[in-house]
Amino acid sequence: MTKSRKEIIGIKSVSKIYNLGNTVVKALDNVSLSIFENDFISIMGPSGSGKSTLMNIIGCLDVPTKGSYKFNDEKISQMKDSQLADIRNQKIGFVFQTFNLLQN
Repeated sequence: MTKSRKEIIGIKSVSKIYNLGNTVVKALDNVSLSIFENDFISIMGPSGSGKSTLMNIIGCLDVPTKGSYKFNDEKISQMKDSQLADIRNQKIGFVFQTFNLLQN
């Protein structure tokens, strides 16, 4: 019998669009992602592919222009700033490629 895994992060059809003057930049275009309990993932891609934008949305630092993001079955868009801060403080961790925590 297979044990069911709990979805922790559910990103569905997320887009992030920036307007820079007369230029429209689609940083993310219809991205969906599921991360389940005990998953260990990496997000990789070429420069300009939307990795940082996606990480900012996952980390509750930015919101999508379109689509939905659920964390533990709760819509991020309906959370208060204090709830988002708790998620960043207690639930989500990032290791950046160049993290500069220690002096060289």
